[in-house]
Amino acid sequence: MSDPETTARTRKSKVIYASFGPNERAMVDKVHPLWLRRLFIRLLGIKLQLQFTGWLQYLMPVPITLGLFLLVGLIYLVGLTGLANVLIWLPVILAAIILFDIVTCRFCIRLPEPLPKTRSREDIFELIRDRRSCRAYQTRPLIPIHEQALKARIAIHLQQPRLGNAPIRLEWVKAPITVWPVVNARYFLVAIAPAEYNRTAILDIGRTLQKIVLDATRMGLGTCWIGPGADHRSVKTHLRERFDKKKDSIICLCAVGYESWYAPLFIRFFNTQLHKRLPLSDLFFVDNAMKEALKIDKSPWEAFNRCFESCRWAPSSYNGQTTRCIAHKKGSQVRLDFYATTSSRYYAAVATGIWCANWEVGCEALGIQGEFLRLPPQERKNLPDDVLPPHYDISWLSAPLI
Repeated sequence: MSDPETTARTRKSKVIYASFGPNERAMVDKVHPLWLRRLFIRLLGIKLQLQFTGWLQYLMPVPITLGLFLLVGLIYLVGLTGLANVLIWLPVILAAIILFDIVTCRFCIRLPEPLPKTRSREDIFELIRDRRSCRAYQTRPLIPIHEQALKARIAIHLQQPRLGNAPIRLEWVKAPITVWPVVNARYFLVAIAPAEYNRTAILDIGRTLQKIVLDATRMGLGTCWIGPGADHRSVKTHLRERFDKKKDSIICLCAVGYESWYAPLFIRFFNTQLHKRLPLSDLFFVDNAMKEALKIDKSPWEAFNRCFESCRWAPSSYNGQTTRCIAHKKGSQVRLDFYATTSSRYYAAVATGIWCANWEVGCEALGIQGEFLRLPPQERKNLPDDVLPPHYDISWLSAPLI
């Protein structure tokens, strides 16, 4: 029998666990034994508490600034006053930037900013390549023409055929949902799938929402996918009766608005680190072992070159790039099998759905026809004794190529 103290710790861990979203719960469920699981729940809970206070974005550079002040002080004490007098400007400048960020971003005391320009002249490949996640927003509301146009596109995409049969929803929320590290977002799309896990529904969320993101980008709006950075308690509070915990599961959010020049230093650094991408040779393969890279400059694959690039630039949780593709050619048709590299039940599935959207709109732009379908293992093997990768999601089969 467990002692009262152990029972209390277990009860508290269960309370914290109950406050997590499905993505956080999926991470916790992989942790064993029980004592390590309880520790992980506590640490994850502390991290979520800090990031949802709204101050963590501004405080991240503080330890570095204090460390530099301490270092300069030590240099001064050992008699290197000239060097100290020069280096002191580093922490002073950092402290000034932190203060500026708090005033302009946290308290929104700032000069007005212009509306961004539309990007209607860019083709879909340029749009995908040049889009950046927007993590700092202007405080101005969306003008009616933008809000109405975006809602119209949402309705259109939700009516289009999906990969599966499970219902998905994208709820429009006009409220300051608590998220991290995004600042000053006031408009969100909340992606909801059935409470009972259905991976194809999550693929559909990624595929549908990415098409809406591209539409918003063309309008000149900033967007940001938000997974673990969303406070689900805040989301449910703002959804109110539109969320039923017995039937619904919140998969992710997408912030929408006008990008702001005023962004905390941490977010500026964060943005520079999350736009790097793996080379195509690490993403597309010709064998099920994923050892031989696809030669995209050879026939018939050169016709899909820009589509390959569009998948490469697809967003993913923390830029994890968890999707891989195995390409096959049979007669006049080609087939691409999409796999996830991790066992993630949510983020990896959303990422594959985003790949599907980029691949689909790219092929449409090039006039190449095809369809998505799920294939049994025997139809995905090159040889009868092939060992397939474990995390299969979907395939795309082209119409006969001329």
